[in-house]
Amino acid sequence: MDFDSADLKSCIRTLREIDFELAYLALLTCEGLKPLSRWEKPLDDQQLRLLQQLGLLTKQIRRTVKTGKEVVETIFSRLPAYIQLYERRFANTPIDKSAETQRFEGFLFGYPACCVDQYIRKPYTPNNIPPEEQKMLFHWACKDCKITPVLLPAYKRLHDFLNNY
Repeated sequence: MDFDSADLKSCIRTLREIDFELAYLALLTCEGLKPLSRWEKPLDDQQLRLLQQLGLLTKQIRRTVKTGKEVVETIFSRLPAYIQLYERRFANTPIDKSAETQRFEGFLFGYPACCVDQYIRKPYTPNNIPPEEQKMLFHWACKDCKITPVLLPAYKRLHDFLNNY
């Protein structure tokens, strides 16, 4: 995606002012590094339009936590199939952290399966990723991951772009 157009620059700048992590997730999703992303804080109509101006499809999904309180998650993707898969599986359901759910979410969010499996077995097992690079990821890399080191340069490029914007 060409982030040099004036409209996209303005959109990215506004998203960054709202929340750096939201803007970063949006860029990763626009670039296809993440097939689907989820934002767990409230977004208003203007903020949803900003994501849509980047070419992302958005959907707000209602879920519940253990106390019964309803939460609204915003999901976004370039691909309608990912939005539909997430909605069919999770709309109006309680949030759970089962291994099955973590594997499905890992697939939808573009996390390496080896990392998801390691995280399910033993979360936050020490890995070989420098801490400053691990912070750029939205998954915990497994110790000997072969995929995450390949992803990191693209993540770093977008993270640096946003930091220097």
